[in-house]
Amino acid sequence: MGLIGGAAATWPLGARAQQPARWRYRVGYLASASREQTLRNVGAFEAGLRSLGYRAGENVVIEYRFADGDMGRLAALATEVVGLGVDVIVSGTNATTVAAMKATRTVPIVMANSAEPVSAGLVASLARPGGNVTGFSSEPGDEINGKRLEFLKDTLPNLSRVGVLWNPDFAPNQERLASLREAAQALGLTLVPAEARGPDMLEQAFATMVRERAQVLVVLSDGVLFNHRSLVGVMAVRNRLPAISAVREYAEAGFLLSYGTDLPDQFRRSAILVDKILKGTKPGDLPVERPIKYELVINLQTAKALDINMPPTLLTRADVVIE
Repeated sequence: MGLIGGAAATWPLGARAQQPARWRYRVGYLASASREQTLRNVGAFEAGLRSLGYRAGENVVIEYRFADGDMGRLAALATEVVGLGVDVIVSGTNATTVAAMKATRTVPIVMANSAEPVSAGLVASLARPGGNVTGFSSEPGDEINGKRLEFLKDTLPNLSRVGVLWNPDFAPNQERLASLREAAQALGLTLVPAEARGPDMLEQAFATMVRERAQVLVVLSDGVLFNHRSLVGVMAVRNRLPAISAVREYAEAGFLLSYGTDLPDQFRRSAILVDKILKGTKPGDLPVERPIKYELVINLQTAKALDINMPPTLLTRADVVIE
């Protein structure tokens, strides 16, 4: 996602940070999805900036760059943002962060949401990221995969076979799948992985899972599947597969459940890192932070469509219930 504001690009950042509050900064915000798909995150980031005294059009200018789901546009959009002389870039996914990193090695980049940022090569370490990148990891660790499987097993006590929809082109998914296998083994579950690099492979992937007698569906989220989550949700219901994935947007798109990071909270907190960078802190000296808020979302409309009676204990644990 792409945000941009107005500051004299020829001045050192430290000097700019000492200017009066009316001084106008440039903030780039680069997104792989469309504006409509990310309104909640955009609003949270802007709210975070306002809480720190930044006002769009007054002391900060924000210009958004949305790829509208076309990953092939990210490189050009990132180059465009850098060319505007931005002070910092906010990125929403691994793909947008990679695009920004290829476009600049000097402009600070704040990852609002990154999957396995160390193994993905985005930072050197969480504690000392180095370079021009810092931000937030999207996952607390391997245990979250076990929690998602537990929620599915609470919903369907006789669960034994779990379909897994995943994009092998998304590097962190290799580790995620291995972690999910360990969690499944501990719970006595068998995984049925099915690859989908894009929407044209979804029919085949679902056919594989149905043929292999999968009873539920876990989606390993990445930018491609997130952008096509509504289609995945429709196909999951059509194939009678209760589905779960990482963030609320999946449940809103028709998945039975979502459990994971509260993304708007991370975008709101990203404003804090942006503020520190604008005041002169080097991004490489700001540790990458893990999530601190998680949410369980249940879609009762989908439960009804699948003839599932959600356990009352699970409903009481939910942070959001979609009626």
